[in-house]
Parts: sequence; structure tokens; C-alpha cells
Amino acid sequence: MKRRRFSKEFKAKVALEAIKAQRTAAELAQEFGVHVNQINLWKKQLIEAAPLAFGNGKDREAEQLKRERDILYRKVGQLQVEVDWLKKKTGLEGWV
Repeated sequence: MKRRRFSKEFKAKVALEAIKAQRTAAELAQEFGVHVNQINLWKKQLIEAAPLAFGNGKDREAEQLKRERDILYRKVGQLQVEVDWLKKKTGLEGWV
């Protein structure tokens, strides 16, 4: 049996209908041709993701800045190791 794939729009539509609770999950399953457990999973996913719909993007921006900072710290550390090695090889260890 081939695995069925559903679009995100379809999943959202079914999950919203389940959240409205005007019909039972069994009725929705019969109407949309999807198993009850799948409807409940989509409903749960929609509820958990709802706060992201009201985010202002600052969280994503902060994460991006943290990643960039971490990359730069690693680069600075790498360059410091290279400078120390060069000082040692050239005999300039006492220099600043």
C-alpha cells in the first residue's frame, strides 16, 4: 500500500476543524478520509505551533546573531593559536 502524503494546507484545514469541535474526530476522519489518530496528531501540532504565528521574528534574529557570534569566537581562537605559533617560530615570544 502506497503511503499517502497530505499538503500542509489540507492538514491545517483538518486540524482547524478538529479544534472547532463542531464534529467528532471520527466524523472528520470519515469526511476527510484520514485516520482519527492522524487528525489528533495534526490538531496537537497546530496547537503547539500556534505561538509561532504571533512571533515577531526577534527570536529567529537572536538565534542567527548567536550563531554568527559563535563562529566569530571560533575564528578569533583559531587566529590566536596561529599568532602564538608564529611568535614561537620567529622567536618573538616576548613581544606583545
